Amino acid sequence: MASTFRAFLNSPVGPKTTHFWGPVANWGFVAAGLVDMNKPPEKISGNMSAAMCVYSGLFMRFAWMVQPRNYLLLACHASNETVQLYQLSRWARANGYLSQKKDEDTSSQ
Repeated sequence: MASTFRAFLNSPVGPKTTHFWGPVANWGFVAAGLVDMNKPPEKISGNMSAAMCVYSGLFMRFAWMVQPRNYLLLACHASNETVQLYQLSRWARANGYLSQKKDEDTSSQ
């Protein structure tokens, strides 16, 4: 057990590196997105949610391409991408972007 912990502690993605603490700090974005799910959709910023989707998408690719692969960073940004896409869909529904086609179909009948 002690040797396993020591190996993790001294690994290239262990707690002595930014490959560990960067993703740990980024979990704050995921937590904030989860808390924002209780907000009314009118308070969601579509621009910011879209920017966070792009940001997380880029960093997911980075986490996959960097050597050694940073699975903690990948998991963090995959989670944030999911949360932000959900927020973006709530914003789009509230502003009529996702229900527009449905409204056109019912008005033509």
